[in-house]
Amino acid sequence: MDKVKYWVDLAEEDISVSEVLLRSGKILYSGFMCHLAVEKILKAKIESNGEIPPKTHNLIRLAELADVLDLMTDDQSELLDTLNPLQIEARYPAYKQQVESTLSTEQCEKLIQRSKEMILWIKTLL
Repeated sequence: MDKVKYWVDLAEEDISVSEVLLRSGKILYSGFMCHLAVEKILKAKIESNGEIPPKTHNLIRLAELADVLDLMTDDQSELLDTLNPLQIEARYPAYKQQVESTLSTEQCEKLIQRSKEMILWIKTLL
């Protein structure tokens, strides 16, 4: 299987799962899946550049390696800043409630929409 397609397929699956989780009231995990979706589309872009994506979850670093950070709008860069903590801190009990308290259903709906837009944009660059 083509590695770029592999990452794109995973990103699209993760954003779909994010919607399912939000509908079931799992706000934190919905946001977490948005992070994973954007992470994977960035890794698709890195693959399309002929590079092997690193084993990192830092979206800013991945965007740099994908050569898209400088192309991003302020809103797109801000999305990466918003999603980054959801990957790391959501996994640890001490931070879970703190991170979850910053999210609402409405905010998660916006995160999903913005993540979908990011996926579509990066797909145009592949």
